[in-house]
Amino acid sequence: MFRGNHLAKIDEKGRLKMPSAFKQLADADHVKEFYVTSVKGDYGEIWPLPAWKQREDRLAAVSEFEDSARKYLARTSYWGQEVEMDAQARLVLPQRLRKSAVLDEVEVTVIGMRDHIEVHNRQKFEAEMEAEDFTSDDRRNMAEILRQKD
Repeated sequence: MFRGNHLAKIDEKGRLKMPSAFKQLADADHVKEFYVTSVKGDYGEIWPLPAWKQREDRLAAVSEFEDSARKYLARTSYWGQEVEMDAQARLVLPQRLRKSAVLDEVEVTVIGMRDHIEVHNRQKFEAEMEAEDFTSDDRRNMAEILRQKD
């Protein structure tokens, strides 16, 4: 489970050094291959390849009939690229995504989202968090979600 927030920087070759807490989780699951993608190109998503393949399989079962699933798969393929973590725990982010999400040689926020990691331009992310308050409606919705039983 990827949790928490880490600051990092994308180097001049487009590589992100995996935060050590996240690397330990990947190592524990023997994961070295990842799928780096996005839906809109505004930030990166880094999925352990086995988790991404499970997601694709679930979507493939309905994508033939569901336009939203087909659109999602097309977008994540457009932005996506399989990458392998190197010996220094670095992942190369696709150039198209780095450019679109403004990730080249800037400080980034690396956020754990349970089954994957998000990489955001730190300055843009913090501005969006300030602009988009966590409202009382959000609190009520969260309370309802947490009350639901499996």
